[in-house]
Amino acid sequence: MTARETLKVATAQYPIDAPVTLADWQDKIARWVAEGAATGAELLVFPEYAAIEQAHALGSDVYSDLSATLSRTAELAGERVALHAELAREHGVHILVGSGPLERPDGRYVNAAQLITPHGGVGEQHKLILTPFEHDWGMAAGEEIRVFDTGLGRIGITICYDSEFPLLARAMAKAGAEILLVPQCTERISGHYRVRTGAMSRALENQMAAITSPTVGDALWSPAVDRNAGAAGIYVPAEHGVSDNGALAEGTINEPGWVTGTIDFARLRRLRSGGEMRNFADWLNQPGATSAEKDVTATLVTL
Repeated sequence: MTARETLKVATAQYPIDAPVTLADWQDKIARWVAEGAATGAELLVFPEYAAIEQAHALGSDVYSDLSATLSRTAELAGERVALHAELAREHGVHILVGSGPLERPDGRYVNAAQLITPHGGVGEQHKLILTPFEHDWGMAAGEEIRVFDTGLGRIGITICYDSEFPLLARAMAKAGAEILLVPQCTERISGHYRVRTGAMSRALENQMAAITSPTVGDALWSPAVDRNAGAAGIYVPAEHGVSDNGALAEGTINEPGWVTGTIDFARLRRLRSGGEMRNFADWLNQPGATSAEKDVTATLVTL
């Protein structure tokens, strides 16, 4: 599909609340999508592990127990995708669904984020590199790097910690990704700044746009997402004519709401042949770069 020249995006600083029922949660998501679409954005980005919020609606036996939280929220994955697909169609937007556990045939869970188009296309990326706490949970790492060819252009997804490892985003960029979505769930402000640094670095290295979306606020009822800190951001290379500091837009730390910005892809594309620097083209000038990336490839999926 033909990539866009410009794109307005809205990325959520999403609070983990305590919905009493699943209907309450659905109403919240519908309200957030409507408010995001009302900004004029065509792409809405929700954070990592936002799906865990559903556990509260299932009662204390579920939300206070980590195993039950993972199991029951995994069971709701199909319904979550269906709700967001309906809202994407209604508002004419692409949506990155807040990620959550998805059960594999072996009984373990992956951390899965779905990208949904207004026409019902669904792409799914699993988190590839697990944090220590996810290892403690018994989560499983994803195995395939994917790039999604959409009406907005080619989009890659690096879920939180994945953004801190350059070969993943490099494979996506080589497959044509110009947009990198970085949903995050970070407990401490230091974690937020690690992901922010990773997103800005991937934008610089690959001369692309990287968009972060965090969970915010405390949810002490949950053993999984009890504390959350961060701010959303839309990042591009710091280059003359694109951005002086690499940040097109950033939110206020821990303040719920949408952060919006417009990405100029025409300017980003020109950087690769006519920018101050040629980071994407010069990547292979690093000693060992060719051998390091030869086995790291992305699968292109058309939505």
